[in-house]
Amino acid sequence: MTDVLANAPVRDCRLALEALRNGVPNRQAVRMLGCNQPHVEAEFRDRLSAADSHGGMLVSGEFGSGKSHILTHLQHLALAENFVCSKVAISKETPLYDLGKVFKAAVESARLPDRKGRLIEELAAGLAPDSPAYGEFFRWTQGAAASNTLSRIFPATLAVHERSGDLEIKSAIESFWAGDRILVARVRAGLREIDELANYPFRAPRAADLPRERLRFAIELIKGAGYRGWVVLLDELELIGSYSVLQRGRAYAEVARWLGRDRADKYPGLAMVGTLTEDFASAVISADGKQDRDYIRPRLENSTRHALLAPAAETGMQCLERDCITLRPPTDVDVVDTIEQLRRIYAKAYDWDAPPLEANAGGAGFQGRMRYKVRTAINQWDVMRLVPGARPSTEVEEFVTDYDENLDLEADPAT
Repeated sequence: MTDVLANAPVRDCRLALEALRNGVPNRQAVRMLGCNQPHVEAEFRDRLSAADSHGGMLVSGEFGSGKSHILTHLQHLALAENFVCSKVAISKETPLYDLGKVFKAAVESARLPDRKGRLIEELAAGLAPDSPAYGEFFRWTQGAAASNTLSRIFPATLAVHERSGDLEIKSAIESFWAGDRILVARVRAGLREIDELANYPFRAPRAADLPRERLRFAIELIKGAGYRGWVVLLDELELIGSYSVLQRGRAYAEVARWLGRDRADKYPGLAMVGTLTEDFASAVISADGKQDRDYIRPRLENSTRHALLAPAAETGMQCLERDCITLRPPTDVDVVDTIEQLRRIYAKAYDWDAPPLEANAGGAGFQGRMRYKVRTAINQWDVMRLVPGARPSTEVEEFVTDYDENLDLEADPAT
């Protein structure tokens, strides 16, 4: 960590501190502070090695225990292993039960190992039609369409994108791949331009099928552009607890999908990591909480629209109950090393000799969490630097996760 700091510019040190003040570690902070969860990193590396078979993992911990920090660390590892990586915070705007919205958010937030532009545009620009990777991608689209696992509009748009000289139609196709609509007539006009209209007959795809088909196509597009696959990091899965019953059921089915636990819906090349609060299963799924273990499957089975999701929802709940990897609490060594490294970062950021602070593990409740210790140290140095001679103390209140149903989410017409 010291070598990383020695080569870090002052600007990066200040960016790291500002992110840590707000409790949202950025890539500068994670790079300089490192990660003290080797068991999570080891499991993640195993998932990357097995990405061709599609899999995922769940990480749980209390608020402030470092879940966002570990996701940023895993993002660096994925990029270093030549994976495209997206980090998506589940929210009201990006509800887990809506694959289309999660997919679009993952596309928008995606980072590539060697490029800095928008995902689909960069992938499209990086396609090399003469390469073996592109050849496999092209054959996959043809085979998937022939077996009716992919709408025929996808190979049609790929052919137009490869051979058309019309930049506007290419841009429209890239937007379609990223989750937007496209006019069928426009695709057919593109096929006519390249004299392939008769070879690519297709009908407008069903809107309900497009999210999963886009996800599958995007993964193959990523591999066709020369990358190993797509890592999607889903933060704050505990928001599921604030959904209505049917929304929770749909979200549990999505958990099974992203983890690769739905046998009928696999995505080779996809690896997912999801984070959630440690008490989620007991507060929402178990008999001591909202009792989703008893209520979700019957509600889905009685729904005309969502009955087929019941088995996947059952699997998703089982994963959330049994398969979470728990973040371990910081040891004395972890805390001492982190606060000392933080002191060096602060000193370099402000050209000020930040004094050592007492650092030890433990503390009552949330005061034992690393976020509390990091923010407390930064706040104390801020006051001591700006008010010489001051001896500050910090008072904080604990954040408690609220699993009450959110009426604002009830507006979803598909529930």
